[in-house]
Amino acid sequence: MSLPLSLPLDGMSAIVTGAGRGLGRAEALELAGLGAAVVVNDYGQPGRDGSGEASATPAEEVAEEIRAAGGRAVAHLGDVSDHEQARALVELAVDTYGKLDILVNNAGILRDRMIFSMTEDEWDSVIRVHLKGHFNTTHFAAAHWRTRSKESGGPVHGRIVNTSSEAFLAGSAGQPNYAAAKGGIVGLTTSTALALARYGVTANVICPRARTRMTEDVFAGFQEPADGRLDALAPEHVAPLVGYLASPAAAKVNGQLLVVHGGMVAIVERPRVAAKFDSSKETFSFDELDELISPYYEDRPPNETFAAAEVLGLKRG
Repeated sequence: MSLPLSLPLDGMSAIVTGAGRGLGRAEALELAGLGAAVVVNDYGQPGRDGSGEASATPAEEVAEEIRAAGGRAVAHLGDVSDHEQARALVELAVDTYGKLDILVNNAGILRDRMIFSMTEDEWDSVIRVHLKGHFNTTHFAAAHWRTRSKESGGPVHGRIVNTSSEAFLAGSAGQPNYAAAKGGIVGLTTSTALALARYGVTANVICPRARTRMTEDVFAGFQEPADGRLDALAPEHVAPLVGYLASPAAAKVNGQLLVVHGGMVAIVERPRVAAKFDSSKETFSFDELDELISPYYEDRPPNETFAAAEVLGLKRG
């Protein structure tokens, strides 16, 4: 990471959660490279399922990497699924840098299991870290921006970039908790975008594909290039979009869902009506529904409606 002369995020501060490794690390480095002062948050547990002792080391190492390149960064050891720790995270950014301008929610865990085998704790823990974690930090950041806007009498620069997944778009048989949490994050983002637009704040959500410890099983069959080219699944392909969405240049991008990987960005439309049927009487009967709807699906491949991931395409190596 090197600091250019012209910095689009100069004078701004950012929080990146789950920034001790993988995607979060790449995003923190990108924001710092664009001029932002960064709070690097990570709970530092070694297990991707959230197991093991918390450690400040991953966050501190990324913060030191930013400082060594001439940027500004502080580390924060904290669990964003805890409401008060999320409050402390936002307060750290405000106390250290005077204000908060950018929030990137990335922290998450995996506890994969088929729906018929999943325990209550496996469900609750993933929903808590992903969905509640996004809510917690967003809640305190939103309150900060609302207060600043009221004090200044006008809009402020506030940017939220949330992290969903194509597991929400296309389904993931062994991840009902993860897919549900990621779908909830999309709903949280669009609601937040509507609520905060009047204050100058935007909220967008990305579905990244990247090779990290969270996805090592998912992408095990996708080979890394052997000729020295950048891996199509490298987190560095995702980070520039986060930097753009965090910047003043993206002021008109709000409430959007974007898929990003390997030099590609796809803007996903909100769901559209694929077919419409009207009753010939006051209300439907079972027979009429059977006559209208069953033929529509008769010649269609299974799960065709949810084939977004296949349409966007990623070939196995």
